[in-house]
Amino acid sequence: MPRERVGAGYYMHNLVAALAGVDVANQYHLLARRSLLPDLPAGGGNLRVDGLAPESRALRLLWEQTALPVLLARHRIDLLHSMHYTIPVAVRTKRVVTFHDMTFFLYPGVHTAQKRLFFGAMMRLSARLADAVIAVSESTRQDILRILGVDPAKVFAVPSGVSPAFRPAAEPSLVERVRGSYHLPDRIVLYVGVLEPRKNLPALVRAFKGLVDRGLPHALVLVGRKGWMYGDLFRTVEELGLSGRVIFTGYVPEGDLPLLYNAADLFVYPSIYEGFGLPVLEAMASGVPVVTSNVSSMPEVAGDAAVVVDPRDVEGLEGAMHRILTDGALREDLAHRGVERAGLFSWERTARGTLAVYERVMGRQMDSLPQRLNG
Repeated sequence: MPRERVGAGYYMHNLVAALAGVDVANQYHLLARRSLLPDLPAGGGNLRVDGLAPESRALRLLWEQTALPVLLARHRIDLLHSMHYTIPVAVRTKRVVTFHDMTFFLYPGVHTAQKRLFFGAMMRLSARLADAVIAVSESTRQDILRILGVDPAKVFAVPSGVSPAFRPAAEPSLVERVRGSYHLPDRIVLYVGVLEPRKNLPALVRAFKGLVDRGLPHALVLVGRKGWMYGDLFRTVEELGLSGRVIFTGYVPEGDLPLLYNAADLFVYPSIYEGFGLPVLEAMASGVPVVTSNVSSMPEVAGDAAVVVDPRDVEGLEGAMHRILTDGALREDLAHRGVERAGLFSWERTARGTLAVYERVMGRQMDSLPQRLNG
């Protein structure tokens, strides 16, 4: 799990904490890199936390196949949940694996050749050997079934949750404090996520240029760390002369993020593919109007509480943004519907859905468990 919790790391942290809270009958043993211990849920009660896995990614993957099976046998673990695509091959322990998306197959060009080859092979093997596969959305579940051809009866959609920290801010002064900390203007359009090709950010910048040309006063604020292959994004900003209107904050601490959502007039997430699309849910929970893509899992998360557009249609994206930013009644309606929609998702519900998969694997709910468990 990365030190800066995003994506899969955020899922791991919140799910483990929620599982320990909803399930008092079972004991949980969390294994992670030692450097991450300060960021993990505190042990105690029915949760034991140990720092065992190596820091190096390569050594960690080797450890998973060699040392981890020994630990599972020594501690007499009944079930292993690997929360990031891969599982140890040679174990007798029941195994559950979470697939967060299928980009290694659908968008291989956004990964290095080494990662693409390794994870492509290991995901096929993990899906075949696991007793159950958890997908973070129904869209991802359907991708798994179509691409990997595994038994549909053992693949379950258990959508992610949203922290209660994401809500409409009760104190405007706190929002203004965070706005000042990042030197943001009064009117902003916001994006939150890693800067990488799949997020389709050059298209967002081109659509934003249309808003600038129409005379709107907003700045575009891109919140998130640099990922990979982000050069085209920075070139697009420079070529369109938007250096003064596009603000890059880098990674933002979790404590500031809910208030940054509240500082925005509009949240835009034009990704071309998402396994779940957590920032869409966070923005809706914060009471911010949302424009997002009409592909993969994003319509599933947004429901009727956001405006969805073809992410490759720059003019359509610009038009949706302009309509919301210039129509106060529409912004208010979307904000209200977004909060209601986000109320359907919580980490407690995710934990209960995950626990139901565990019970199925252990033979406690063999006949009554649906493949879609939440959302």
